[in-house]
Formats: sequence, structure tokens, C-alpha cells
Amino acid sequence: MKEITLETTVADLLNNYDGMKDTLISINPKFKKLNNPILRRTLAKLATVKQAAIIGGMEPIELLNKLRESVGQEPLSVEDSSNIKKNITKPSWVDEKKIALTVNANEILDKDKNPLAEVNRALKSLNNNEIIALKSDFMPEPLIDEFLKQGRKTYTKEINESEYITYITQ
Repeated sequence: MKEITLETTVADLLNNYDGMKDTLISINPKFKKLNNPILRRTLAKLATVKQAAIIGGMEPIELLNKLRESVGQEPLSVEDSSNIKKNITKPSWVDEKKIALTVNANEILDKDKNPLAEVNRALKSLNNNEIIALKSDFMPEPLIDEFLKQGRKTYTKEINESEYITYITQ
């Protein structure tokens, strides 16, 4: 089997290791979202172990080593990875633009739909002075990366450990 790294995708874990969904859920209850087939088919392809750790509020090296141990791989000794979570100052465009739409990622996932596709559809109709607010109970790291790859601006505000608002604009 391939070595599990911080860059291994959740989809690769699920496809290559029997029982990995249950292993992930036992490591962190926030991973229960993997029971959603839409999430497994879409976001799991994008999310790396590192991003999944951030979503789960864990240190990436902690999740990585628990996963490695679960499949018989030696844990890795890596420098502290706490610098992955960044404290970014709120950009001025968040206050300068009007929220055109608020989208709840959890409700979309509960309906077996893809939040990335829903937000992308909404972004097409945005005016230059508008933004979308994406609410979730997890840090939507894979979505943020996809928006950045599209050339969009994002800013995520952590309200508390189970409430995040990500602002997205063109």
C-alpha cells in the first residue's frame, strides 16, 4: 500500500484501506460527515489529510500518525505543524461589499448536494460589490483551496469551534 502523507486525499484513504471511513470517524466525530455519499464523491477527492485535520480541529501530524498507525505504518516525527492554522486579519473587502447570499454548507450536505457546486453557481450572478457568506460547522479548507484556485478571494472567520463563516468574492 502507498504511504499515507499529509497530501494523501481522503478519497485515496477511503479507496485504498478497508474500514477507513469508520477509522476516521473513530478518530474524530466531526468526520461523521463522511457518511454523506455526496461528500465522499466530491469533497473527499479534494481534501488532503492535512485539510481534514484542520476541518476536524486537529493538528495535522496527530491525524496523520493515527491514520498511519491504523494501517501498520510507522508514525512520523515532523516539526510542529501548528503554523498551518493562520490568523489572518480581516480584509477590507469583507466590510466594503454587500452579502448577496448566505449559504449553509451543512444544510446542503444534509440534502446530499455539493456545497462547492452550489456556491459556484451563485458566484456566477454576483456583482462586483457583492460577496457570498458560506456558513459551516467546520473549517471548509478544501472549498477554500478550490475557490483560491479559481482566482477568488476568501476570508474565513471562526465564530467558535463549530461555527465558521467564509466570505467569497470574485
